Amino acid sequence: MSQARSNARKNVVQALYQWQMTGTSVIEIERQFSESDRLKNVQRSYFSELLRGVPKELAAIDDALKMFIDRPVEKIDPVERAILRMSIFELFHRLDIPYRVVLNEAVSLSKIYGAQDGYKYINGVLDKIAHRYRSDEVAKVKS
Repeated sequence: MSQARSNARKNVVQALYQWQMTGTSVIEIERQFSESDRLKNVQRSYFSELLRGVPKELAAIDDALKMFIDRPVEKIDPVERAILRMSIFELFHRLDIPYRVVLNEAVSLSKIYGAQDGYKYINGVLDKIAHRYRSDEVAKVKS
Protein backbone atom coordinates (compact mmCIF):
# COMPACT_ATOMS: atom_id res chain seq x y z
CA MET A 1 0.00 0.00 0.00
CA SER A 2 1.38 3.32 -1.04
CA GLN A 3 2.11 5.87 1.68
CA ALA A 4 1.38 8.63 -0.84
CA ARG A 5 -2.08 7.16 -1.39
CA SER A 6 -2.68 6.82 2.37
CA ASN A 7 -1.63 10.46 2.75
CA ALA A 8 -4.07 11.38 0.00
CA ARG A 9 -6.88 9.71 1.97
CA LYS A 10 -5.93 11.59 5.15
CA ASN A 11 -6.12 14.88 3.31
CA VAL A 12 -9.37 13.92 1.57
CA VAL A 13 -11.01 13.23 4.93
CA GLN A 14 -9.97 16.68 6.12
CA ALA A 15 -11.09 18.30 2.87
CA LEU A 16 -14.45 16.49 2.87
CA TYR A 17 -14.96 17.49 6.48
CA GLN A 18 -14.39 21.12 5.47
CA TRP A 19 -16.75 20.73 2.49
CA GLN A 20 -19.48 19.21 4.68
CA MET A 21 -19.14 21.86 7.39
CA THR A 22 -18.74 24.98 5.24
CA GLY A 23 -20.31 24.19 1.88
CA THR A 24 -17.22 25.59 0.16
CA SER A 25 -16.77 24.13 -3.33
CA VAL A 26 -14.40 21.18 -3.59
CA ILE A 27 -12.48 23.03 -6.31
CA GLU A 28 -11.81 25.88 -3.87
CA ILE A 29 -10.89 23.48 -1.07
CA GLU A 30 -8.54 21.63 -3.40
CA ARG A 31 -6.91 24.93 -4.33
CA GLN A 32 -6.48 25.80 -0.64
CA PHE A 33 -4.88 22.45 0.10
CA SER A 34 -2.51 22.79 -2.86
CA GLU A 35 -1.47 26.33 -1.97
CA SER A 36 -0.98 25.57 1.73
CA ASP A 37 1.62 22.92 0.97
CA ARG A 38 -0.47 20.23 2.67
CA LEU A 39 -0.13 17.88 -0.27
CA LYS A 40 3.53 17.02 0.16
CA ASN A 41 4.07 13.26 -0.09
CA VAL A 42 0.51 12.88 -1.38
CA GLN A 43 -0.64 11.14 -4.54
CA ARG A 44 -2.30 14.28 -5.89
CA SER A 45 -4.23 12.56 -8.66
CA TYR A 46 -5.83 10.25 -6.10
CA PHE A 47 -6.56 13.16 -3.76
CA SER A 48 -8.36 14.94 -6.61
CA GLU A 49 -10.21 11.82 -7.74
CA LEU A 50 -11.63 11.16 -4.28
CA LEU A 51 -12.31 14.78 -3.35
CA ARG A 52 -14.13 15.51 -6.60
CA GLY A 53 -15.75 12.08 -6.87
CA VAL A 54 -17.55 12.01 -3.53
CA PRO A 55 -19.74 15.09 -4.15
CA LYS A 56 -20.49 13.92 -7.72
CA GLU A 57 -21.62 10.51 -6.44
CA LEU A 58 -23.10 11.75 -3.16
CA ALA A 59 -26.68 10.59 -3.82
CA ALA A 60 -25.60 7.02 -4.63
CA ILE A 61 -23.12 6.97 -1.74
CA ASP A 62 -25.66 8.20 0.79
CA ASP A 63 -28.34 5.85 -0.56
CA ALA A 64 -26.01 2.90 0.03
CA LEU A 65 -25.07 4.25 3.45
CA LYS A 66 -28.72 4.64 4.52
CA MET A 67 -29.30 0.90 4.07
CA PHE A 68 -26.75 0.03 6.75
CA ILE A 69 -26.93 2.76 9.38
CA ASP A 70 -29.10 3.25 12.42
CA ARG A 71 -29.65 7.01 12.07
CA PRO A 72 -29.99 9.68 9.39
CA VAL A 73 -26.75 10.29 7.44
CA GLU A 74 -26.65 13.88 8.74
CA LYS A 75 -26.53 12.59 12.34
CA ILE A 76 -23.31 10.63 11.81
CA ASP A 77 -20.29 12.39 13.29
CA PRO A 78 -18.97 14.67 10.49
CA VAL A 79 -15.48 13.12 10.52
CA GLU A 80 -16.87 9.60 10.40
CA ARG A 81 -19.32 10.66 7.69
CA ALA A 82 -16.40 11.95 5.59
CA ILE A 83 -14.50 8.68 6.09
CA LEU A 84 -17.55 6.58 5.21
CA ARG A 85 -18.35 8.61 2.10
CA MET A 86 -14.77 8.47 0.82
CA SER A 87 -14.54 4.73 1.51
CA ILE A 88 -17.86 3.95 -0.17
CA PHE A 89 -16.67 5.90 -3.21
CA GLU A 90 -13.58 3.69 -3.27
CA LEU A 91 -15.64 0.51 -2.90
CA PHE A 92 -17.87 1.58 -5.81
CA HIS A 93 -15.31 3.09 -8.19
CA ARG A 94 -11.89 1.64 -7.40
CA LEU A 95 -12.33 -2.07 -7.90
CA ASP A 96 -8.55 -2.30 -8.32
CA ILE A 97 -8.24 -1.67 -4.58
CA PRO A 98 -9.15 -4.73 -2.49
CA TYR A 99 -12.10 -4.12 -0.22
CA ARG A 100 -10.01 -5.10 2.80
CA VAL A 101 -7.54 -2.30 2.00
CA VAL A 102 -10.43 0.19 1.84
CA LEU A 103 -11.75 -1.04 5.20
CA ASN A 104 -8.32 -1.04 6.86
CA GLU A 105 -7.57 2.48 5.66
CA ALA A 106 -10.97 3.70 6.90
CA VAL A 107 -10.46 2.09 10.30
CA SER A 108 -6.98 3.62 10.59
CA LEU A 109 -8.30 7.07 9.71
CA SER A 110 -11.17 6.78 12.16
CA LYS A 111 -8.74 5.83 14.93
CA ILE A 112 -6.77 9.01 14.17
CA TYR A 113 -9.59 11.48 13.54
CA GLY A 114 -12.83 9.93 14.75
CA ALA A 115 -14.50 9.40 18.09
CA GLN A 116 -13.01 6.90 20.54
CA ASP A 117 -14.84 3.80 19.31
CA GLY A 118 -15.93 5.23 15.98
CA TYR A 119 -13.70 2.80 14.13
CA LYS A 120 -15.96 -0.08 15.19
CA TYR A 121 -18.98 1.65 13.65
CA ILE A 122 -17.03 2.49 10.47
CA ASN A 123 -15.77 -1.08 10.13
CA GLY A 124 -19.21 -2.58 10.67
CA VAL A 125 -20.95 -0.33 8.15
CA LEU A 126 -18.26 -0.70 5.48
CA ASP A 127 -18.12 -4.47 5.95
CA LYS A 128 -21.87 -4.70 5.26
CA ILE A 129 -21.54 -2.45 2.22
CA ALA A 130 -18.62 -4.54 0.90
CA HIS A 131 -20.68 -7.72 1.34
CA ARG A 132 -23.52 -6.12 -0.62
CA TYR A 133 -21.59 -4.41 -3.42
CA ARG A 134 -18.47 -6.58 -3.70
CA SER A 135 -19.96 -9.93 -2.79
CA ASP A 136 -17.85 -11.88 -5.32
CA GLU A 137 -14.62 -10.46 -3.94
CA VAL A 138 -15.72 -10.99 -0.33
CA ALA A 139 -16.67 -14.60 -1.10
CA LYS A 140 -13.27 -15.28 -2.70
CA VAL A 141 -11.44 -13.88 0.31
CA LYS A 142 -13.55 -15.85 2.79
CA SER A 143 -13.22 -19.18 0.95
